[in-house]
Amino acid sequence: MDKLIITAAICGAEVTKEHNPAVPYTVEEIVREAKSAYDAGASIIHLHVRMDDGTPTQDKKRFKECMDAIKAVIPDVIIQPSTGGAVGMTDDERLQPTELMPEMATLDCGTCNFGGDDVFTNTENTIKYFGQRMIERGIKPELECFDKSMIEMALRLHKKGFILKPMHFDFVMGVNGGIGGDLRDFVFMRGSIPADATYTVAGVGRFEFPLAAAAIIDGGHVRVGFEDNVFLSKGVLAKSNGELVAKVVRLAKELGREIATPAEAREILGLKPL
Repeated sequence: MDKLIITAAICGAEVTKEHNPAVPYTVEEIVREAKSAYDAGASIIHLHVRMDDGTPTQDKKRFKECMDAIKAVIPDVIIQPSTGGAVGMTDDERLQPTELMPEMATLDCGTCNFGGDDVFTNTENTIKYFGQRMIERGIKPELECFDKSMIEMALRLHKKGFILKPMHFDFVMGVNGGIGGDLRDFVFMRGSIPADATYTVAGVGRFEFPLAAAAIIDGGHVRVGFEDNVFLSKGVLAKSNGELVAKVVRLAKELGREIATPAEAREILGLKPL
């Protein structure tokens, strides 16, 4: 069984300081949270960026500023920028961080209702466009799947040449409008990907740690962080992303799974070594 890759989704695009005062907005705060997660055992930082007032942005300059600042402090960490952006952004706006040639980036594989009138739109042509750009730029996509149908889309577009093997999936579970976060849902998603694929599970809210335990036992990988959940336990706000990562490390230790370093994560995921 491979060592456990822990991804920290440190801020997202929607969660705010009103949800948890430790949610980072500024460059300095983003570096603080990235380092706290890395020090606790995360080898990948899943990165959204904000303006100083918390407004989500896909601005390439802001991404570069944040990525350079993170690398100055933790040079071996894998930075995985989001191309999801925020509801209402255009495709090219969302793709800006891929112009910085990161090792990885997310690729959302379908459209999802996000509550109220919000629709996170990813048409088939959008997915093809993002997939082709990542191939051209040598970026490994993390295939964000909020439901089983999105796995099917990824597999179909792989056959058409828009997504390369070996594929790496992220099951985002428990989101309003997507698949639930129960164990039966995890088993359904897990059983739907190719044998040579790897996967990470991102459980939202109360599903974060139960799904983390399931992935640890199964040989998969885990994503935690303020983007998905701001609580360390019921009613107890996490003081940092590092606290959430540390809880996963403790679970892994109890379940007999070692934690991957960034170098080991690169090998598992087929990325080039630094």
